[in-house]
Amino acid sequence: MKRLLLSSAIATVALGFAGAASADVGACLITKTETNPFFVKMKEGAEAAAKKDGITLYSYSGKFDTDYESQLAAIETCVANGVKGILITPAQSAAVVPGVEAARKAGVLVIALDTPLDPIDAADATFATDNFQAGVLIGEWAKGTMGAKAKDAKIAFLDLDPSQPTVGVLRDQGFMTGFGIDIKDPKRWGDENDPRIVGHDTTQGSPDGGRKAMENLLAINPDINVAYAINEPAMAGGYEALKAIGREKDVITVGVDGGCPGVKSIADGTLGATSQQYPLKMASLGIDAIAQFAKDGSKPKPTEGKAFFDTGVALITDHPVDGVPSISSAEGLKLCWG
Repeated sequence: MKRLLLSSAIATVALGFAGAASADVGACLITKTETNPFFVKMKEGAEAAAKKDGITLYSYSGKFDTDYESQLAAIETCVANGVKGILITPAQSAAVVPGVEAARKAGVLVIALDTPLDPIDAADATFATDNFQAGVLIGEWAKGTMGAKAKDAKIAFLDLDPSQPTVGVLRDQGFMTGFGIDIKDPKRWGDENDPRIVGHDTTQGSPDGGRKAMENLLAINPDINVAYAINEPAMAGGYEALKAIGREKDVITVGVDGGCPGVKSIADGTLGATSQQYPLKMASLGIDAIAQFAKDGSKPKPTEGKAFFDTGVALITDHPVDGVPSISSAEGLKLCWG
């Protein structure tokens, strides 16, 4: 097992707080990394809710986005410490399931945040952006922006990881659906036969990974005119690769996250559109659910008609397309994180 990264542990006792959990209730937050602004904001939300609810919170993270081994070790530690609940953004959707199953058998409430497990019902609940819809929005926007030229698009896909975690698949397949591409197997990307797809490459969600992936895809077809990325950091790297060959102004670029750096990229024109998600809300609701579980054993219910609790998503662009709901970068900056 890789060394656990204990990023923080806070203990709070809420004296006189109505409905708060008892002081000996513990909870864990396990994120993919501790440096990504998305997870930093998630941690802030968890800490604030833990203080409000009278919960002792322990926070752990992996060394990189797909470091599931550290997450499995963290789950074991949390169970051994007798926590009532675990919030986890799974590094690999299927790989952490055995640890989650063991925790649940021990009576621990496990809630996935942002990235569903595979299968999704391996967790007691999932609080997340509708990642498929997030992809649909940027796909519809890109198609609408191109207009009639969409039939001749040459699309680069800057995906997350070869293991294809659910969050990456959902965003990718959502984009294709919004753009009008037949997605074939909805649980995987890469099996499509649409000639508009130049190819898929993986980025680990990082700027350096995005740059390398874009360089690889440009080597396949230097005429790429649409670029999708799993997140804004990956697209930031992809943009640099385009800029290096003087193509940055004639390629439509989209991503998902809605962090403040990404929203500012919308404002300065280096990113065309992004779908904004709300990590603080995911974590705070998750802690509240653990407090309620500790109090009466009840478990959170999904949004009606969905297999998870939908924490919301909004398309951000300064070049709106008819029929695709969106907000401006100015509005997005009021809601962003990081």
